[in-house]
Amino acid sequence: MNDCFLPVTREEMLARGWDAPDFVFVTGDAYVDHPSFGCAILTRVLEAEGWRVAVLPQPDWKSAEDFRRFGRPHVGFLVSAGVIDSMVNHYTVARRPRGEDVYSPGGRTGMRPDHATIAYTGRIREAYGNVPVVIGGVEASLRRFAHYDYWENRVRRSVLADSGADILLYGMGEENLVETARLLAQPDWRARLPGLRGACWMSADAPEGYVPLPSFEQVSADKRTYAEAFAVQQREQDAVRGKPLVQAHGGRYLCQNPPAPPLSREALDRVYALPYTRRWHPMYDGMGGVPALSEVRFSITATRGCFGGCSFCALSFHQGRVVSSRSPDSIVREARLLTQLPGFKGYIHDIGGPTANFRRPACARQATHGVCAQRQCLYPGACRRIRPDHEEFLQILRRVRALPGVKKVFIRSGLRYDYILLDGDSPFLRELCAHHVSGRLKVAPEHVSPRVLALMGKPSRAVYDRFVQKFEAVNRSLGLRQFLQPYLMSSHPGSDMAAAIALAEYLRDIGYQPEQVQDFYPTPGTLSTCMFHTGLDPRTMQPVYVPTSAHEKAMQRALMQFGKPRNYPLVREALRLAGRDDLIGHGKRCLVPPERETGRTAQGRAGKKTSAGPGRRPGRVTKPARSP
Repeated sequence: MNDCFLPVTREEMLARGWDAPDFVFVTGDAYVDHPSFGCAILTRVLEAEGWRVAVLPQPDWKSAEDFRRFGRPHVGFLVSAGVIDSMVNHYTVARRPRGEDVYSPGGRTGMRPDHATIAYTGRIREAYGNVPVVIGGVEASLRRFAHYDYWENRVRRSVLADSGADILLYGMGEENLVETARLLAQPDWRARLPGLRGACWMSADAPEGYVPLPSFEQVSADKRTYAEAFAVQQREQDAVRGKPLVQAHGGRYLCQNPPAPPLSREALDRVYALPYTRRWHPMYDGMGGVPALSEVRFSITATRGCFGGCSFCALSFHQGRVVSSRSPDSIVREARLLTQLPGFKGYIHDIGGPTANFRRPACARQATHGVCAQRQCLYPGACRRIRPDHEEFLQILRRVRALPGVKKVFIRSGLRYDYILLDGDSPFLRELCAHHVSGRLKVAPEHVSPRVLALMGKPSRAVYDRFVQKFEAVNRSLGLRQFLQPYLMSSHPGSDMAAAIALAEYLRDIGYQPEQVQDFYPTPGTLSTCMFHTGLDPRTMQPVYVPTSAHEKAMQRALMQFGKPRNYPLVREALRLAGRDDLIGHGKRCLVPPERETGRTAQGRAGKKTSAGPGRRPGRVTKPARSP
């Protein structure tokens, strides 16, 4: 750790003796020099390679003036919309403006534009003409092909074509960014683009050897063609066997080179050992700081990639399905560093990643053959090649919780409960419950309907039920009262009213009423978003029911919170539409009372609902455990 931020003003740049930086890194987030933020990692990686990098966080995009702050860089501009897509950052699933941006100082909104990658690149072009511009990050990565945009309800061109940038880097970009920097220093860099892994570029001609996708015009005009194109994109998302792809956009061609391989363990260790200040820039001190840092300041990123393959998750299209992890020594060193930070109170909030208990590739075959093109690792059941193993993760947790000054180590990243069950003889679940849960363990069954779970790529309800039983048995043996907090989703493709009612009946039976409801959000780059747009499952090309109207979505949300009196009218409407009047009344299996009973009487008839998860008796209310 150090106290030296990269320059954010011209004065700071000149104080370093630079006439201009090699690169200006433009980001839609506030500048936080912490390894949970892509800007911090990538700028420190470039710095370690000897490049001069200045950071331009949340520039004023209404004119080109702010983009001239450092002068014309020697090599070029690097552009990222930020940690998440700028449209997801700005709008809820109901397309309403959000009231807070945790990646901006003081949580204030309006600090970045919609479609930030395009807006920033346009101003750079206005300021400096043909200076090289490289775009990357989640927004660029997931919008690299022609893609459905939920907020405009139309298919947009590749963000590379719309922005006018020179190169798009997709996926996790440390090594290919370094390669890009070296490439841009060469006078013939454009001719070398076909050899740059993890990159997209535009060409006047379709290069030989690239697999053609249906054009932007074709996927815009026909939903079946869109689904077919998405299936190819997903199939070729692999560093070992993936083929280069090309998609026509008018008279030009978007060319995608195969993905860059995941970082080795040694390379990951080097990335997380770089001299981050682990603070937001001091210029934000008077603005309330940057709220997002509080969530990760005392957390450790241990892994990347996920072979879980959930349809609604963009990880497989960004980080990829091959898991890589840091060494135990690297993680323990960072944990020891956290204990020395101001404000550390003895609690490490997380050691994880996309899925905390995945620490290695699903099988040895992935190293030589890549991930399977037509099969998922855990769905519909676990592949016979998977060798579940929690031993290294257990050793890490034991070493970290034994460090002086550490009171508790929590696991708040996602855990795959089906993978825990596969490792049947492991003491992992017992140690997890004994040492690493703060009263509630968050897990993500997402639904109970077999049809919806199949479209989600999630394990069956029976698997989750087995985990519930094992979790409860372990806690009983430990003499602990701990509970599961299941994440559940409404309105996912495939979820008709019958499926939504089945989920409500499940919640009734386990005595659980979620405080918040997660509505399916069609973000770019996911298989579920493809289903939402096309009404087809691109894996099978079979039709999929898609709830699209705001009113139907409201009914599905209300069913998940049927115990709230304000939801009674919507729940009754949904039940009657589905022919389930049997669930309206006063019986034990009823969800809501009839209309004639309102107020205190109706609330009493419906029965008290607990905010506890499975394992707590319906109607029994206890004070929830609090996290430090």
